[in-house]
Amino acid sequence: MTEPNGAGAEAAGALAPEVSLFADNDPALLGRALAAAARATTHSPLAATSLTLRLGERLWNAGTATLNRMVGRTTDGPMPVDPRDKRFADPAWEENPAYWGLRQAYLAWRQYGLDLLQAADLDRTQAGKAELAWSLMQDAMAPTNFVPTNPAVLKRALETGGRSLVDGARQFTDDLLHNNGRPRQVDTSPFEVGRNLACTPAKVVYRSDLIEVLQYLPQTEQVHEVPLLCSPPWINKYYVMDLAPGRSFIEWAVQHGRTVFAISYRNPDETMARTTMDDYLVKGPRAAMDVVSDITGADTIDFVGLCLGGALTMMTATYLDEAGDDRLGTITLLNTMVDYADPGALGRFTDEETVAKLERRMERRGYLEAKDMVGTFDILRPNDLIFNYVVSNWLMGKQPPAFDILAWNSDATRMPAAMHSFYLRNFYVENNFVKGNLTVRGQRLHLEDVDNDLYIVSAINDHIVPWTSSYATLRHVRGDARFVLSSGGHIAGIVNPPSAKAWYVTGADYPDDPQQWRERAERHSGSWWEDWASWGAERAGELVAPPPVGGEKHPVLGDGPGEYVRT
Repeated sequence: MTEPNGAGAEAAGALAPEVSLFADNDPALLGRALAAAARATTHSPLAATSLTLRLGERLWNAGTATLNRMVGRTTDGPMPVDPRDKRFADPAWEENPAYWGLRQAYLAWRQYGLDLLQAADLDRTQAGKAELAWSLMQDAMAPTNFVPTNPAVLKRALETGGRSLVDGARQFTDDLLHNNGRPRQVDTSPFEVGRNLACTPAKVVYRSDLIEVLQYLPQTEQVHEVPLLCSPPWINKYYVMDLAPGRSFIEWAVQHGRTVFAISYRNPDETMARTTMDDYLVKGPRAAMDVVSDITGADTIDFVGLCLGGALTMMTATYLDEAGDDRLGTITLLNTMVDYADPGALGRFTDEETVAKLERRMERRGYLEAKDMVGTFDILRPNDLIFNYVVSNWLMGKQPPAFDILAWNSDATRMPAAMHSFYLRNFYVENNFVKGNLTVRGQRLHLEDVDNDLYIVSAINDHIVPWTSSYATLRHVRGDARFVLSSGGHIAGIVNPPSAKAWYVTGADYPDDPQQWRERAERHSGSWWEDWASWGAERAGELVAPPPVGGEKHPVLGDGPGEYVRT
């Protein structure tokens, strides 16, 4: 149940905590950008005419090649086919001349639109949005999304005597009535938080109006004397770090002799509308550190921060440094950006106009509702996260996969308006952290003062935090750092237990150019989890008896995974 099938793996590679960052019917004003591109092409009639003639030539050549194939002559078409495009994996797209020609025509029209957008000569932001809008439209109109023009769908209908079409229609109707008209990505019925998700044994040892702190029970006779605090993102729930047995980073750390604590955030409502990023820092990691110190007596606490939780970890490090608090030990950053100069695909959603529109939407409720956010991120990877399920569920009548990462992703949270606005503006829009313009409680944060040992992990296929942007962290800190490039994507790169398919890359030195580093780096078989365990053990102190679970000041309040994860 926890191993991905084809559909699940495709979606898992694209998912991320940032699924919930942006929401609206047209969140990035894509339609406006596409309209601007259309107007711009009218100002370049010669370029538009030239591209239209090129389209006509491609369609003519595709038609000629199709006729040749009908009489048994193998002829190449004018449009190259991406071998990674799994929509056209069925052999009929290559063997049947009619389907082959249909694919060529579709690719020609798609490229025609992209060429026109390039000729429009828009600014970078508008061009990116217009390209995204056109690609989404073309992905929606792909022949694979319709019964008569998808050979795999027709074959399955024949094999099942039409039952697949009936089942697909039933799923379509159910999704239309009960899932906002969107195909379901996952069957969540086999999963339950506390049973087979978020189930590494733990106790709740602290609860405030913002967080719970979980202390995980020891699984070794001795533990390293330096405890470990996990700082997850609050855009989704914390248990992506404790996903499932054998696929839990927290479980791995506990089994390798670490005393692990984790923060679990409350799911915001309208009463948290004015909760700020300052509150998340001071009442989140800062408060959790006091809990860890009180229970363990430790003078040093190592941190693991994931995604937005990693950015908050680095903010905490600078905040504590300014305050003269030296308890923070090593820092592990998992798929984290602190330099947002190149934020990847989400940069198309974070220009001034788009953020202002989102702020107006949040102001009406005091938060961004989870259900309002579901569709936005999907359009960045529509073939994996939308049309893959249109075909599988609605046209072929298959049930969505039961996959733990997709089940976690569907367990979404809300975002308080004040904090979310601060985050988007100060990080994505203005990149203030690395500029030294970020303040918490009136205290300016100086990222360049961070001199902790750092273990930085990024994933090769991460389109949310591009690995080159994660690598840029090295330019802004003074501590001894180890950068690791892992297999997988934004989430699969973190849920990365040792396996035959896993690999990671390390290098001895760090030039400014990340591509130079990669060319010189060494590839290793296995998971970065193994490398991290050795790196952390060297810095986590002597082996000692496990500390008590809870204490006089912070008694056990209940069993993990706690209450907040269930809201």
